[in-house]
Amino acid sequence: MKNWSVAARIFAGQLLLVAVLTAVVSTVLFLDARNQSYRQAEQRMLSVAVAIADSPFVLEAVRSGSPTEQLQPYVQEVVRDTPVDFITIMAPDGTRFTHPDPDQIGRKYIGSTAQALRGQAGTEIHSGTLGPSVRAIVPVTDAAGSVRALVAAGVTVTNVSVALNARLPFVILTGLAVMVLSTLVSWLISRYLRQVTLGWGPEQLSRIFASYEALLHSVREGLLMVDTGGRLVLYNDHAARLLGLPLLDPAGPPADLASVPLPPELKQLFLSGRPVRDEYYATADRILVVSQSPALRPVRPARERTGAAPAGQRLGTVATLRDHTEIQALAGEVESMRTLAGALRAQTHEHSNRLHTIVSLIELGRSDEAVRFAARDLQQSQQLTDEVVAAVDEPFITALLVGKAAQANELGIDLTITAGSMQDDGSSAGGRTGKRLEASGLDPADLVTIVGNLIDNAFDAVTSRNAGEGPDSGKEVAVDFLSTPDRLWIEVRDNGPGVPEDDLERVFELGYSTKLSDEPGREHGSGRGIGLALVRQAVRRLNGELTVANEGGAVFTVALPLGQRTGNDRSFQ
Repeated sequence: MKNWSVAARIFAGQLLLVAVLTAVVSTVLFLDARNQSYRQAEQRMLSVAVAIADSPFVLEAVRSGSPTEQLQPYVQEVVRDTPVDFITIMAPDGTRFTHPDPDQIGRKYIGSTAQALRGQAGTEIHSGTLGPSVRAIVPVTDAAGSVRALVAAGVTVTNVSVALNARLPFVILTGLAVMVLSTLVSWLISRYLRQVTLGWGPEQLSRIFASYEALLHSVREGLLMVDTGGRLVLYNDHAARLLGLPLLDPAGPPADLASVPLPPELKQLFLSGRPVRDEYYATADRILVVSQSPALRPVRPARERTGAAPAGQRLGTVATLRDHTEIQALAGEVESMRTLAGALRAQTHEHSNRLHTIVSLIELGRSDEAVRFAARDLQQSQQLTDEVVAAVDEPFITALLVGKAAQANELGIDLTITAGSMQDDGSSAGGRTGKRLEASGLDPADLVTIVGNLIDNAFDAVTSRNAGEGPDSGKEVAVDFLSTPDRLWIEVRDNGPGVPEDDLERVFELGYSTKLSDEPGREHGSGRGIGLALVRQAVRRLNGELTVANEGGAVFTVALPLGQRTGNDRSFQ
């Protein structure tokens, strides 16, 4: 029985229960039928005895000197005409006047007569000369109410049982009908359970559930399943964390995907059920790599035996989610470091050429010219660095801007960086003098993400094939910082082609790219169009605002509240 399925165990238990219930019901019906037969026999005997006791002939006969001679023929005739086995008429002391066996006439009646002697009719089941019988005893009274004789009419238990046996087929058929109907219901329930449990036993189901539960909550990827009706039936803890959903309640009903708070693009993907692999999607604060495939009913021999839905039937879709946010942010930081390193290598090469020039001037005896050349070179290379360091109170932003300046020089881009602050009284200071730009309370990693990606986007815009088609073909990018007592403003402008008016609302969507290609627009899974999506997420983490406009090129404006810390702070190591 250990290897029996849940359906088989329940079916066996139900069969046992049905058998017990059938036996109990049959016994109850039999006992009720027997009692009813006895009651009917008592009523018949009582009716016959009362009719004889009320007959004037009987009263006159018992008063005569020879009651037996008059009553015995009369009683025998009544016995023949009525469904009774014996009628005994006796004196008040129990001496029989009549009896089916003539030898018993004159002997004492065997049975209870006390109730009849008190003038009351009664019934009983008693064993007499003919064996156990159902009998009624009625007094014969005169006009004064005195008991002159007693009349006993009875039928043997054997004859009562004969009548009872006539009802046994009904009892048996009723019991069989109950058993057949109960067995049919049990079989239908068992068949349903066999389909639902796939023929597994409880121990197997428990083991499978524990294994699946452990697997579901142990994987490092988010997993979720949507059925064919568009309901979110399953997801693990990691998926809940990535999508901002409450932890799954296994006992709760599946949630309608339309009511689940998910980004519209992700919701559309899950509802469509289309297979995808490693496509990028954005939530409020994450970049997710999503793969989706159909969920098919697997092939198992147990299912083929149960008659359940065929193997290979589509049950819905299964999606896996991987968090790409940190990786993408780190990739951006690494790219910034590469840019800075490349700029330093370029400067090293340039400085090597200039150093050779200085050495040559000295060898030619032109020392004064060599000094002036070296001072001018040092002043030019240090000027922007000094301005940025003096104006920006954030070392990581300073390093980023210095690197971007070197990169702009290599790309032939005129990069302008201004920074300033506005005092409480409305006065302002910027550039080389005044109060330094502060970014207190802002996560430096998020600031690097915002500034770096906006500058990279501007560089891409001015170096695209459509840039510089106007009268002024120069490539210009301007980065402005302004801090107020409660906000930090960042503005990045370029003289590139700008953002199409129709795409101003889409430019921050994951997959949208301002880089021109043969197939512009969104393209999930292409790995492009991530930078501005990361900017929007970083701005949201800092509770800021982000806008874009066209003013002779694209203008991106960021407003960040100062003096706040979010729960998503990340720091450089």
